[in-house]
Amino acid sequence: MSIFIGGAWAYANGSLHLGHITGLLPGDILARYYRMKGENVLYVSGSDCNGTPITIKAKQEGVTPKEIADRYHKEFVDSYAKLGFSYDTYTRTDTEFHHKIVQDIFLKLLEKGLIYKKEIEQTYCEYDNQFLPDRYVEGICPNCGANARGDQCDYCSLVLDPLDLLNRKCKICGNPPTTRFTEHFYFSLSSFQSNLETYTKEAEDNGLWRENAISLTKRYLKEGLQDRAVSRDLSIGVSVPVSGYEDKKIYVWIEAVSGYYTASKLWEKETNNDATPFWNASTTSYYIHGKDNIPFHSIIWAGILSGLGIDALPTHIVSNEYLTLEKKKLSTSKNWAVWVPDILERYDPDSIRYFLTINAPENRDADFSWKEFIYSHNSELLGAYGNFINRTLKFIEKSFDGNIPQKDISLNIKNKINHLYNDVGKCIETTSFKQGIEKVFEVVRFSNKYFDERQPWKQINEDIEACEQTLADCVHLIANLSHILTPFLPFSSNKVKEMININETKWEAFLVESKQLSNVQPLFERIDPIKIEEELEKLNKQII
Repeated sequence: MSIFIGGAWAYANGSLHLGHITGLLPGDILARYYRMKGENVLYVSGSDCNGTPITIKAKQEGVTPKEIADRYHKEFVDSYAKLGFSYDTYTRTDTEFHHKIVQDIFLKLLEKGLIYKKEIEQTYCEYDNQFLPDRYVEGICPNCGANARGDQCDYCSLVLDPLDLLNRKCKICGNPPTTRFTEHFYFSLSSFQSNLETYTKEAEDNGLWRENAISLTKRYLKEGLQDRAVSRDLSIGVSVPVSGYEDKKIYVWIEAVSGYYTASKLWEKETNNDATPFWNASTTSYYIHGKDNIPFHSIIWAGILSGLGIDALPTHIVSNEYLTLEKKKLSTSKNWAVWVPDILERYDPDSIRYFLTINAPENRDADFSWKEFIYSHNSELLGAYGNFINRTLKFIEKSFDGNIPQKDISLNIKNKINHLYNDVGKCIETTSFKQGIEKVFEVVRFSNKYFDERQPWKQINEDIEACEQTLADCVHLIANLSHILTPFLPFSSNKVKEMININETKWEAFLVESKQLSNVQPLFERIDPIKIEEELEKLNKQII
């Protein structure tokens, strides 16, 4: 089976924050799991280096857009690597390779009559003497009344045109823009109304999408799909490949989502593999992003693929709700955020991965608080999981010179582990990651109770055979628990495997053949609760 996993492309105009990671982490969990299952996996993403946010940031700093894109792309690559994201290809949208394939997509849709020219009224700033990109126009959302940009309302997720906004103003100078007529290209999205209605119903009937994706997509379909502009007057981006229109750029919403396809073709070129199996009807795909990106995947990307005749519409839309910070909405403009490069300097990446999974906003908004983050690390990762591993292996190291007792594993222990592989696998495949890791930690708690009830510290003096059985069972639990946790907590899982001297890779229960432990060390360090106040003080001081 071919599994395609596409992670959303963050704008390279600022550091990643935890809101980004909570939306993207499911992609890595899926990729690691399916590789362990032996499936043909392609996991791709990249940095969006063409968007208006980059030009805005460049103007603010008085540098070129490329300098901004280069800086943050490099930082993204570093952050994802430190968090353990296992992309097969991570690229960027300002490469010649990406531009060429996006232009090919544009021309194919144009040749099929699905892209056409149209004269439109567009916002124009008389003070700055330029047509305004959609994100350069701000105002009031006509649907919900919240402050919104000209391309989308973050509050209600409505995709907008700048002319839809009330009380419009130019983001550059703050003055109200006028309008002028200009010619642009449009994508005939309305042509796919019926097809996308059928597609969405199938996704709903089969439980393939998150509820927010179903409800938002159905809302757009009920209102009737509107043709969307596919070109804009922008300074950077992919040039329209039509004579006389080269100064116009392909609009980011068609260009950026096409990055999934261009990244797969780049992987094909760089590895001499065939990307075709990831773009046909038998492909199972997962698109990983926040809820603000739902219509771009469930409607626009699905429409583009349909127009191209590529029968690989998104199978699973994995669209998390929002992550708040200390009960407040994240705000990059106010610097109310936990920045990824910063938190990685001080905390274990598996602690971050654990908290953002067990506390994931899968079906409703979730909150990141420093108190809960540190308490969950100390009580769950250290106190439950790490403690079970450490006291078991240290006992073997001290009482058996590190020799792992060789016994047939108790049937109830074997059955519990076998069921756990099956249950957690189903959770991952159906994108219920929080439930999956909860099931693992239920068995972690069972394991601690088993160790306590069996009392090997007494058994070693009273019944050595029983003691060896207890420890053999516990090593079996440790080895398989760490293996099951590999997609979730890859760094600590590898540490456990090194201590037990195992190198299993398949998603299935296994018996420990190793007879000797190596270099038993604590899996996690305790975080002093005093850090809670220190982090809160730091957070409040950084507010702009």
